[in-house]
Amino acid sequence: MILPAVRDPRLITVRRGGTLTDDDHRRLARWAADCAGHVLDLFEGAQPGDGRPRAAVEAARAWARGEMPMMQARALGGHAMGAARPLRGVPRFAAYAAGQAACVAHVAEHDLGAAAYAIRAVRAAHPADASAGRRERDWQRARLDEPLRALVLEDQQSRDAICWNAFSA
Repeated sequence: MILPAVRDPRLITVRRGGTLTDDDHRRLARWAADCAGHVLDLFEGAQPGDGRPRAAVEAARAWARGEMPMMQARALGGHAMGAARPLRGVPRFAAYAAGQAACVAHVAEHDLGAAAYAIRAVRAAHPADASAGRRERDWQRARLDEPLRALVLEDQQSRDAICWNAFSA
């Protein structure tokens, strides 16, 4: 479970009583899609005929552009997670990253799920390389929009333990 017991109002949309603007919510979705998209080949290499994770990443991007309703993006995220469930290791983590990215449309805090699962996929793909996860984390952080950078970095620190210590690697 990557969601905290007590939710940060800065990551809850204004219409649900938080302070997250629609623009920043969409920025988080784009970032999550970038994180998941970066490791999508790790799933597709193992399951080339299954397009569900790719459809989820594209759904996150489409929602962020205002081209897809939230419910449709969330459903496609669920399908990507369905693709992950029977798998183990690298492809499973990559598919979960895609599913989490699409679910950002529903709950912004899934952004860290996309990032953390992507880091897990890279770590699992390169078990002999102790710095692989750190390089992936740094790649992700380099893509953060400046208005969100401090918030996401603080959230990573706060939720690192429930995200498999992906961000402190």
